[in-house]
Amino acid sequence: MVKSPGTNSGTSAGQSAPAGAAPPAGPWSRTSVPRTSSAASTGGRAPAPESDGRILVGRSFLGRSEAAATHAKSKDEYLTLRLANRHGLVTGATGTGKTVTLQVLAEGFSRAGVPVFAADIKGDLSGVAAQGEAKDFLLKRAEEVGITYTPDSFPVIFWDMFGEQGHAVRATISEMGPLLLARLMGLNDTQEGVLNIVFRIADEQGLLLLDLKDLRAMLAHVSANAATLTATYGNVSAQSVGAIQRQLLVLENQGADKFFGEPALDIADIMRVDRSGYGTINILAADKLMGSPRLYACFLLWLLSELFERLPEVGDPDKPKLVFFFDEAHLLFNEAPKALLEKVEQVVRLIRSKGVGVYFVTQNPLDVPETVLAQLGNRVQHALRAFTPRDQKAVKAAAETFRPNPDLDTAKAIMELGKGEALVSMLEGNGIPSMVERTLIRPPSGRIGPLTPAERAAILVKSPVGHLYDTPVDRESAFEMLQARAEEKAQPEPEGAAPSSGGGGILDSILGGVLGTATGAPTPRVPSPPGRTAGTGSTGTRPSTRMSTTEVVVRQVARSVATQVGSQLGKAILRGILGSISKR
Repeated sequence: MVKSPGTNSGTSAGQSAPAGAAPPAGPWSRTSVPRTSSAASTGGRAPAPESDGRILVGRSFLGRSEAAATHAKSKDEYLTLRLANRHGLVTGATGTGKTVTLQVLAEGFSRAGVPVFAADIKGDLSGVAAQGEAKDFLLKRAEEVGITYTPDSFPVIFWDMFGEQGHAVRATISEMGPLLLARLMGLNDTQEGVLNIVFRIADEQGLLLLDLKDLRAMLAHVSANAATLTATYGNVSAQSVGAIQRQLLVLENQGADKFFGEPALDIADIMRVDRSGYGTINILAADKLMGSPRLYACFLLWLLSELFERLPEVGDPDKPKLVFFFDEAHLLFNEAPKALLEKVEQVVRLIRSKGVGVYFVTQNPLDVPETVLAQLGNRVQHALRAFTPRDQKAVKAAAETFRPNPDLDTAKAIMELGKGEALVSMLEGNGIPSMVERTLIRPPSGRIGPLTPAERAAILVKSPVGHLYDTPVDRESAFEMLQARAEEKAQPEPEGAAPSSGGGGILDSILGGVLGTATGAPTPRVPSPPGRTAGTGSTGTRPSTRMSTTEVVVRQVARSVATQVGSQLGKAILRGILGSISKR
């Protein structure tokens, strides 16, 4: 099961450190040159350190990009760390520099000791693990921004839902919950209702749903007992169960069988800080995953839900505990039902107080629903091309979301921005958005471009979490438990075997009989003495239905106990906003 951060108190390489704790003292070392290595000097000032509570994003200027070289009417643009948990948005057309901006932000958070989780759609982001090279275009951009270009590398943990380009990342069926699973399988309302019944019965009966075979077994169990379950939980039709089973087969063909299972991801392992104080950048290999967009979207929503359910309230910390980048954010919202959108908006709104910043990265600001868009305070807008009516609408919408700058035609500037330029508006002061500024994005310190397979393999070998996730575990769960029940039921009872009383003694005799009556279980009949008719008094008349005082008291106690046990079973497993298991 997913554990809360801080459950592992050790400091060895294979153990998780609590968020915000001192860097672990384990042997994890990064394969980078020392941070004091000679930088390519451009004659400018050193980059503003992230330790002062800000991340340098770039330098703004008025007019065309050529004016930046003179630094006329220009100023530095910063992302304030104490306001970074107010979320953000990075948008722009393909090829305008969104990935580089994401890398710049991720590097800044890492330097400040803030762990980052990001999906790598094209593989380009993996280069952050390698030291950058002082190439001419990087030196030129550093000079335009007015900084000294300093190559650096950053601590990275690679993850992959298929276990090919990173450590296997898994979740259990129970933790994913019925709401996200219904979204993942594209179920209608009736089928989603049946799935909720299946989860409710599994929760009440203590049947662990860890992988797809567990869910299949549970669906078969509910279908076989539909006649008895309908009166309590509602109608369970064979057609609905069959439709869910078919969708499970589709999921398996998409590789979901590798995702569902154990060991499940411990969120403490994505909230690590290395020995030099840099926050870990967790990169999810998503190039193959994009072939299953619903699986990608539901995994990220599940992870966001896990963070929300498990992290404590911290209010407004000096810096975030974790920053989350949702690349290709439109996949989270495409065809999503209204109920799910409302819950996503609720999580985004409330997770700020858990110290988590959420940054959506997408091509078009219209990809994000207005209710979610309103929660995103820090904004970077790269160029948009207005070739269609929808594009023109997107340009207008993007321009209207910024705080106006009287010296800048925002809508016009969006269409004129070059590669590596953006309109930037960050929260400042008491959380008020700054006026939008046309900005040159600073060059990243890590490599721009992907790692080679050999470089990635070398990092995976030295990873502090490899031994925790690389070997799957298949423990006893619903599939095995239901199979054992069926085998036990199929075995014939020995002839002449007396029913077990479950103990002995007078108290067991009294409670057994009364509890049997109270709970509906049959009570064994006692053979009648000779000369009497079974079930009658000594004269054969109708037996008395009156109970003794002791029997009345015992029955009331039994009913009270049965009620309390049932109540506890119902409260044993509570689910959070997005359906994942709540531990609060």
